[in-house]
Amino acid sequence: MHDELKFDNCAHSSDPLVGCALEGVASVFAGIRGATVVIHSPQGCAATVAAAFDQHEVDFTKRKIACTRLFESDIVMGATRKLEDLIRQSDAKFGNPVLFVVGTCAADIIGEDLDGICRNLQPEIKGKLIPVTAGGFRGDAYAGIEMGLEALLPFVKKSETKIPNSVNLIAPHASVNPTWWADLDWIQGLLEGFGIKVVSRIVRDTTLAELDKAGEASANILLSHDAGYGFAKKFERLHGVPLILSDIPLPVGLGNTSRWLKALASHFNAEGLADFMITNGEEKVADILRRRALMMIPRYRNCRVAVSGDATFAISSLRMLFQELEMIPEAVLVRSKSKEARALLAKECADLGISPKIVFGADGYKIQQVLKDIPVDAVLGSAWETYMAKEEGIRIAFDAFTPTNRDVYVDRAYFGYDGMVNLLEIIGNDWERALRSRDIQWDLYEERRTVLPTKETERVGTAKIA
Repeated sequence: MHDELKFDNCAHSSDPLVGCALEGVASVFAGIRGATVVIHSPQGCAATVAAAFDQHEVDFTKRKIACTRLFESDIVMGATRKLEDLIRQSDAKFGNPVLFVVGTCAADIIGEDLDGICRNLQPEIKGKLIPVTAGGFRGDAYAGIEMGLEALLPFVKKSETKIPNSVNLIAPHASVNPTWWADLDWIQGLLEGFGIKVVSRIVRDTTLAELDKAGEASANILLSHDAGYGFAKKFERLHGVPLILSDIPLPVGLGNTSRWLKALASHFNAEGLADFMITNGEEKVADILRRRALMMIPRYRNCRVAVSGDATFAISSLRMLFQELEMIPEAVLVRSKSKEARALLAKECADLGISPKIVFGADGYKIQQVLKDIPVDAVLGSAWETYMAKEEGIRIAFDAFTPTNRDVYVDRAYFGYDGMVNLLEIIGNDWERALRSRDIQWDLYEERRTVLPTKETERVGTAKIA
């Protein structure tokens, strides 16, 4: 059982952690290679599109962004001609095969008919025009991801024949892993080990040719519990490609990785290979932890922890924290609020026999209230939760999720066996750092060193700790 918390004073969001629909739409389109994004908005919204390209690590030389730069006069008088001229200029200058024409809050206020504009202009435009209205009024970033993914469906060609042992990977960019593409690469490498072909990665440097063939895959795997369910279900209806593995947590920690691998192997008739991978993976993790983290379980046992992140990791990490590290999950705070995530979290809590306090659609206010009202020893989350924990007197915070204060130079998967070690390395270092004294009185040390003889100073040799 679990207990979902209700908040009386949340008529208006306080410090939202999730952006608007434009952010989600932009994060999808930024992952399409050879695409132009024409954004019908004031110039500030173009920064959101640029941030989406940052999220995909696409540098300025490869970004094709055009903005109508709407002003007050455009909102009052209309800006249809301005948008039409920009579409023509973008098509001529960039020459890309597809132009995503994105309307924002300003276009919604004007009542701009993006569908009609693109339909009328298409005969004179070389690239394919795809209109999407993504004003912030229409939902959060996860809703925007669904809108963006749905806009890709016209590029998928209908195919009655399917490639045996093949999949599409959907929506990895919705994850709070700071190097989410490392999870995607881990999954792809794993599938190759099973002899399973990845037809398309939707979306991560995805070509239109990949999308064209996506309908030939024999299954879809959704790498998110936050976004992509609607797209995957519609994809299944239109193209007969079933969504698999969506009813279990993603492969985080030993137990969930084993479950996920066995479910994958069962679908593709490769149980023997899965058993081999599980044995080798668990031995590798055990060997690393035996040599380098001897006190791991005694250290974390009965540590009361709040988990705050997206549904993908907030749900999928519970089994690792509870069964493998012997922590006690007291609260689970989830940024998204889909019915699929709710059902999966309820199922996971029941299976584990835990009853944490639950929050969906978590924002800054809700997180801080939970950390204030529910006694915990540690928080697993992002830099936001680290600051909030400090304000509430919680000494230990694991800064693992986006946005993070860490400099990350080497991509780190959080999925799978290597991913578990990567997460434990962050948790272990943050634990040690939190418990290390910040009150070394160096001035007293200097005074004492001048009084004591040299040999006595060498014998004492340490700073006085307050």
